[in-house]
Order: sequence, then structure tokens, then C-alpha cells
Amino acid sequence: MPSLIDIRRRIRSVKNTQQITKAMKMVSAAKLRRAQDRVIASRPYGALLRKVLANVAAAASGEERAGKIPLLAQRPEERILLVLVTGDKGLAGAFNSNLIKGAQRFVAERSTAAVRMELIGRKGRDFFKKRGATVSGEHVGLAAKVIYGDVAAIARKAIDLYCKEEIDAVYLVFNEFKSVVAQKLTLSRVLPVEMPGQTASVEYIYEQPPAEMLEALLPRYVEMEFYRALLESAAAEHAARMTAMEAATSNAGEMIDKLTLYMNRVRQASITKEIIEVVSGAAAAE
Repeated sequence: MPSLIDIRRRIRSVKNTQQITKAMKMVSAAKLRRAQDRVIASRPYGALLRKVLANVAAAASGEERAGKIPLLAQRPEERILLVLVTGDKGLAGAFNSNLIKGAQRFVAERSTAAVRMELIGRKGRDFFKKRGATVSGEHVGLAAKVIYGDVAAIARKAIDLYCKEEIDAVYLVFNEFKSVVAQKLTLSRVLPVEMPGQTASVEYIYEQPPAEMLEALLPRYVEMEFYRALLESAAAEHAARMTAMEAATSNAGEMIDKLTLYMNRVRQASITKEIIEVVSGAAAAE
């Protein structure tokens, strides 16, 4: 049976851990609010861009040039670039492990294709580099402060590889932010660009040929898809960490209650033993 000193020391250790997890939960909650605002603000822009792209594509469908746009070229998927977006830190529940499992499943399902990986985030980079995966690039620290210019540079690299026909498809794997308690593992193909369906007919007056405008819009669309994935992933990571730290804080509280009850029982048993010894000694002295 452990001594009272050992039990008190353990209770004090758990209380210190509880203070840390509670502080981390508050920090993640503050960061989540800002990240969530950025995600919500970016969604209307992305929806409007897809709508404009669909209308321009419909106007350019009759032009011969539209069929020769490199980012629309369909090829057999023999060489694939997989862009994996993970976090730089742990303590976020199953956030990173689900992404890594999703990426492994993607590679296993396309065993006949040559898959190279563009790794965004320290957790995904460390995991796949240790296992000898083919890595075309790694980016650490982007999730802390998602900047459009940094993300657009990664997108332009993928576009350049696709236009040079060094790869046949580009896929994004990331966690999409749904709510504080729910994140959705998302696999999205960004190249070749799959044109969104036209929802409503809009009459535009074009100063340039529609096919030329479509060719100029497609890279912006791909950059926006990369940027949206990073924003969604950042918000989802903060939500997952806040939920995990809340659960850890609650579990620490339950452990403190159990240890306190156990300590009281040990102390009661010690007092009872001392009383019995005193009574026994007094009876022996009579």
C-alpha cells in the first residue's frame, strides 16, 4: 500500500497537469475563434469563384482553344502528387492520425501508380520521411499563420508540374472543419480541374475571348482550393485540440477525486491501526 506522502505527491502532479490542459484548452478556443472567422469569410469567395468559373466555362465550351487548356487535360493517373495537410503539433486527439491513415489508404488503393507526396505540417512529414516515402516537398509552420502567398506558391508548384506533364493528377487530403466536435476527412482532386456545374445562366459581356479568361481563372481557382484546405485544416486542428484538452481536463478531475478518496481511506486505515495498537497496549498493561 502506498504511503500518504506518495498519494499526495501524485494528486499534486495530476492537479498540475490539469492546469496545463485547461490553459491549452483556453488557448485553442481563442485561436479557433479567429480561424473559424477566416474559414467562414473565405467560403463565399470560393463559392462565387466556382460560379463565375462555371459560367465562363459554359461560354467557352464552343471554342477550340478551350479544349487545349493544360489544366483541363485528362490523362491516365500513372503519376500522382498527393498533398497532405497535417498539424505541426500533437495533443489534438485523432486529428493527425486520421489524416495519416487516409494518406496511407490512398497510396495502397493506387499501388500501380507512382505517388509522390507534398507534405504540409510537421506530423505528416516526420511520419512519411521515416518510412521512406517519395517526398517532393515539405512545409512546416504554415498552419500557425495561413498566408495566401505561401500557400499559392505550393499551388503554383503543383500547377507547373502538371503543365510539364511530370504528374497526371493532384489530390488534397485534409480535415474539413464542420463544427467544434466534428471534422471531416476530405480527399479532393484539384488537378485536372473538374469544372463545377452551371447553376444559372448569367449573361456576361466579355472584353476577352471566354477561353482566354478561363485559362487565366483556372490557376486562381487551384490556388484558392489549396488556400481553403489550409484554412479548413487550421480551424479543424484547433477544434480537435480544444476538445481533446477539455476531455483531458475532465479526466484529470475524475482522477483527482478517486485519488483523494483513496487517500482518505488509507489515512482512515492508518488511524484505525494506531487506535488498535494503543488499545491493545493499554489492555496488555493492565
